[in-house]
Amino acid sequence: MSDIGVMHVLDSLALGGAERAAVNLVNALPRENYRPYLCTTRREGPLREAVAADVGRIALERKSRFDSRAIRCLVDFIRTQKIMILHAHGSSLFVAALAAWFPPHPIVIWHAHYGRVALEDRRAWAHRMAARRTRGVITVNHQLAEWCGRRLAVPADRIWCIPNMVCAPANEPGISGLPGTPGSRIVCVANLRAEKDHLNLVRAMTLVVRRHPSAHLLLVGAHSDPAYSAGSSYFEAVKQEVARNSLGRNISFLGQRRDIPALLQGCDIGVLSSKTEGLPVSLLEYGMAGLPVVATQVGECEEVLDRGRAGLLVPPQSPRDLAEALLSLLGSPERRALLGERFLHRVQELYSAGSIIERVCLVYKAVLQSNRTEAAYRGSAQDGLRA
Repeated sequence: MSDIGVMHVLDSLALGGAERAAVNLVNALPRENYRPYLCTTRREGPLREAVAADVGRIALERKSRFDSRAIRCLVDFIRTQKIMILHAHGSSLFVAALAAWFPPHPIVIWHAHYGRVALEDRRAWAHRMAARRTRGVITVNHQLAEWCGRRLAVPADRIWCIPNMVCAPANEPGISGLPGTPGSRIVCVANLRAEKDHLNLVRAMTLVVRRHPSAHLLLVGAHSDPAYSAGSSYFEAVKQEVARNSLGRNISFLGQRRDIPALLQGCDIGVLSSKTEGLPVSLLEYGMAGLPVVATQVGECEEVLDRGRAGLLVPPQSPRDLAEALLSLLGSPERRALLGERFLHRVQELYSAGSIIERVCLVYKAVLQSNRTEAAYRGSAQDGLRA
């Protein structure tokens, strides 16, 4: 098994959680067993700098979901590089499934990251059709695994629930000059999209600053979701909420950042206020930084935080509960230190590269063995017909 080409396929290399998860996986693949490749179907992005130098690359720059030129380029690359497995992340499943129709018919594995599809309980007929071309599905939480079985009709023995992984940060100095004062900095690393529910967080901060006036929230993430409501962006809606509650001195928008580990060193509390989640990579990054955390009980957050033993959990869309949890940490450095250390140990034990990549490689072995068994069965059946 020393010459197996594995290509991770994703739409872009934007600074998002699913994109970081894909890059982490392709970088960590054991080179003694696999040849790693990475394909972006739509566009490159800032994360291209994080891809290991020995990872083979192709950028399709497709213009539509069924861009025939892009599919031909991908199929040619697969043939030339003798790639056996396409590991497709998110909506890149459709491109991978189309490419697998053509010789050499690589195995497709779909990695489902986005918890909102399960929460909304979509019928997702297009995903169901594409899933028929897969040999297996990896989900980042159990809710998604259940949805894939029930709505997409994927057999249970072809679904693996594997959490995202996080890499240990390099020993870099922290960032000086961050807004706010030490002991009172709260950070939220999440692209500004409706499902991340920054509006809930801003409303919670309104309650927080009444009792802790020095509290300062740092919002880190891209200003995405341009068509949030009546043509306005979600970013604009969040800014308006900040202004409406006179929180300009207590909330800073830092935009996209490539120095997240260093930035987290200068913060005191990590927070996520999402309505829906898969398994947020930023939550794992908080843990690797040793930050105490407040997160909503969505997706796999409850499991990551050990049912509340490694961090504080609150109901989604409840500003009051979120505010009370943040205030409890702002008012107790001792509790912050205890929860931060407990969370760090949990992330190191369960979500580090070594333990997660081993489980992914077991999936590769299982689908390859299944493929060989099916090929042998077809060969025997054809021999019987000829006889």
